[in-house]
Formats: sequence, C-alpha cells, structure tokens
Amino acid sequence: MQKILSAMRRAIQDYKMIEDGDRIFVGVSGGKDSVLLLNALAAYRRFSPQRFTLEAITVDMGLKDSDPLEMQELSANCESLDVPHHIVKTDIAEIIFDARKESNPCSLCAKMRRGALNSKINELGGGKLALGHNADDVAETMLMSLLYEGRFSCFSPTAYMNISGVSLIRPFIYIEECDIKSTVERLNLPIVHNPCPMNHVSKREYIKNLIKDICKDVPFAKDRILGAIYHPERNNLWPPRGTD
Repeated sequence: MQKILSAMRRAIQDYKMIEDGDRIFVGVSGGKDSVLLLNALAAYRRFSPQRFTLEAITVDMGLKDSDPLEMQELSANCESLDVPHHIVKTDIAEIIFDARKESNPCSLCAKMRRGALNSKINELGGGKLALGHNADDVAETMLMSLLYEGRFSCFSPTAYMNISGVSLIRPFIYIEECDIKSTVERLNLPIVHNPCPMNHVSKREYIKNLIKDICKDVPFAKDRILGAIYHPERNNLWPPRGTD
C-alpha cells in the first residue's frame, strides 16, 4: 500500500488534483481499481496537506446476474472507512442490451454511467469525481485511439466537464495494473464480480492483450508508450506538470 500511496500522491501533486475543501466522490464500480482507489484516498486523507472529504458512488446498471451480497460487502468496506456510499439505480443494461441491442456497447455504456455519476454528484451538491484509471489504461487508451481513430489521444489526468460542471481527477495514472491487483489481494479487499456480457471481449481487452504480446518481443514497449504520454514536451497529449 505504501507504494500505491507514494505513486498516487505524486500524481495528485503533479497535476494539483486535490485542493483544500474539496468534496471528492469516488466512482466505485466494485472492480479492483476503483475499490483500491477508495481505500487509498481514505488512507491519504489522514496525512494529505489538503483537507478534503470523501464519498463513494456506485452506478447499478441493472445487470441481471449482479450479486447483492457483493454489493453489501462493498458498502461495508465504505462504512469501515467512514465513507458514505451512494448507490444509483439505473436501467443502463436494459437500454443497451435489450432495447438498442448494441453490438459495440462499451462507449455508450461509459457515457451513460458517467452521466449517472455526474447527475448524482450535482444532486448531492457538487464536487470532484475520482476515477480509478491506471497506467495500463493510459497506454491502452492511447493505442486504441491510434489504431481505431488514427490520432494520438489519451484521457487527461484532470478535466472539467462543462455540461455537468463536475471536475474529474485520475489519481492512479502512475500505477500499473499488476501492482493494483497484488495490493487488492494482500489487503483482501471486497471486489464485485463484473456480470457484463462484454467483460473480457471488448476492444480494450484486445488492446490489452496486444500490448502484452508486443512486450514479449519488446519488454520495454509499455514503458516507452507511457513515457511518451507522461512527458508532454514530446507530444502535447497532457498538460505540463504543476498545472491545473
């Protein structure tokens, strides 16, 4: 956990993600990234130079195979951290899979889930949304954009969403997925099984496996991709460190 906190604190400081008086809502899907982010921010809250409050929001997509016991364990984890847990009931799954019968639903699903998170944050009085995107997500997003869209692009460490008025932060951008997985296992954190039918069959999963295959021949390939993104003077994908 110390390694996680160190890398997270560096990202927070590099991009001024947290300011005094912030009300931070963690988007907790129940996956390993978001669950560890919640626990890491709860730990960071104790020694952070900035004072902030922490709450968790989970979007219930209405998937039929969801396990209510796992959600109870997730809520119990929030309670143990002294973090309020808000659960947003939606019919996203029904809209995407039954009504629209989307063949490539991931992009629309992400937008709808983000919309549900933003709406709940505004309903509760506003604040910042923290998401658990990690270093592997950074590399995968850039490569997906290059291969499928023909452009160098990647989500930003911080962003302000004009329509909703919600600021977004990603404190895990320096942390690799393997470190997140091992930390979650060591801490025995409660993880919610993902019943989505697109789990492990999406374009992102293909890109994830593609990077793994490339690294078999070029072991430092992922590090080079991340280096190109982390250093804005090389490509202008991200703002210089120390800026809002």
